[in-house]
Amino acid sequence: MKRTIRTVALGLTLVASTATAQDMMRDVNLSSPDMVMAEMTRQDVEAMLARATATAPADFTAKRLSGLDLSGLDLSNAVFRAARLNKTRLAGAKLEGAVLDQAWLLAADLTGANLKRANMFAAQMVGARLDGADLSGARIAADLTGASLVGASIAGARLGADMRNQSMGLMRAVLKSANLERLNASGADLSRVDLEFASMKGADLTGASLKGAQLGGADLTGVTLIDTDFDGADLASAKLIAPVGLDRARNFDMAKNRDRLIKQ
Repeated sequence: MKRTIRTVALGLTLVASTATAQDMMRDVNLSSPDMVMAEMTRQDVEAMLARATATAPADFTAKRLSGLDLSGLDLSNAVFRAARLNKTRLAGAKLEGAVLDQAWLLAADLTGANLKRANMFAAQMVGARLDGADLSGARIAADLTGASLVGASIAGARLGADMRNQSMGLMRAVLKSANLERLNASGADLSRVDLEFASMKGADLTGASLKGAQLGGADLTGVTLIDTDFDGADLASAKLIAPVGLDRARNFDMAKNRDRLIKQ
């Protein structure tokens, strides 16, 4: 009976989390034991991984794993729904196909991690480090404000808002003030994504969609824009210096505030 109650409570929590996904930290005590302490050790995690199978992947739903060193582990297809992974070390970890929906990864270290086709819906990743990480093909509707993705790949990833399923509010990635230098975003869906004040120097946006994206104050110096769709993108005060392939971008004339671009 207790387990049923806990399951129902978790379900209600996840619904509430989804409803306020980009606003979850407003009433959360980030210094509470629930957010900074771990209830498992690395050895415990490894034991669960050893018992996992292709049909029953390791399930860490709602587990407190903050601060652990899980670097280098193979966590492919593992479920971390609503788990706490704040300041957890996941450098070089394999998280291909992992479920990180509603997970907390504040200031987590995912340097060089493999996150191909992972799901990060409503994840809280403020200040996370993903330099050199591979997120190609991933679903990323996460808050990555102030995160670092230098040299990372989001090729073919979906970060944009799915306007067919927005009953809970606008769900899309937030990359405000993020470091996206040399990011491979080729073919990525960045429609309606918040990229305000992000540094995107040298990023590859070939074939990416920036429809309705917020790019106010973003640094687009040296970006590759071949076949990039700017329909409805807001470029107020964005730096567009020495871009590559701007003449081959799509719908640039449909972007907002082009007269307020900073050019050289």
